Amino acid sequence: MLEPAATPDGFAARCTRVLFSPWSRLGLLLTLLAGAAAAMLLWQPQRLLAGGWPMQVSGPTALVVFALAYGVCTTAFVPRPVLNIAAGALFGSESGLATALAGTVLGAGLAFGLGRLLGQDALRPLLRARWLTAADRQLSEHGFRSMLAIRLFPGLPFCAMNYCAAVSRMGWFPYLLATALGSIPNTAAYVIAGARASTPTSPAFLLSMGFIALSGLAALIVAWCKRKALRGH
Repeated sequence: MLEPAATPDGFAARCTRVLFSPWSRLGLLLTLLAGAAAAMLLWQPQRLLAGGWPMQVSGPTALVVFALAYGVCTTAFVPRPVLNIAAGALFGSESGLATALAGTVLGAGLAFGLGRLLGQDALRPLLRARWLTAADRQLSEHGFRSMLAIRLFPGLPFCAMNYCAAVSRMGWFPYLLATALGSIPNTAAYVIAGARASTPTSPAFLLSMGFIALSGLAALIVAWCKRKALRGH
């Protein structure tokens, strides 16, 4: 007895498969990032350092709005040091640090979620080079420790590291916890520098700039020592 012929997929079903395929989702992610980066270039958030915060927004509302804007800006590759300095200049050391850390965690979560939803399925099969597989294994198996080290040492682009972590199998909780804890020292240094920028000879400003310089040097030393491990030697 002949089996009934399989019913061909309809046009709507084929379109759905194409739209939700890994490469289509990756294309959507790249389009969103390009649009966000273009918007940041037009808006120029660094103008906050010169123009200040709009007078219409003040008090706790200003802190919340700035934290939300901070998170969105970091997903569009706006450098965190600029935003951290702005937070200190606008809100002072304590409020600026709390706001910057909240924006940091928010931005890290947004990028991680976008990368996990739209990019992971397409990019994971491409992790074939030895140094890529080594980095992926380190992030997947030792997520908290690895991400904590990445956040503690400056030099690695914040947003790029968020999307790299999203491609790995790292869990949400260790990722966000390591981001929150590891971002405190360098964020505090930049926020204090921004808050004390009007008095560049003050001890607080000099200490913050010294910490930034030393942490950058430490990051270079660690990267130099670990280069062979990442290459799989």
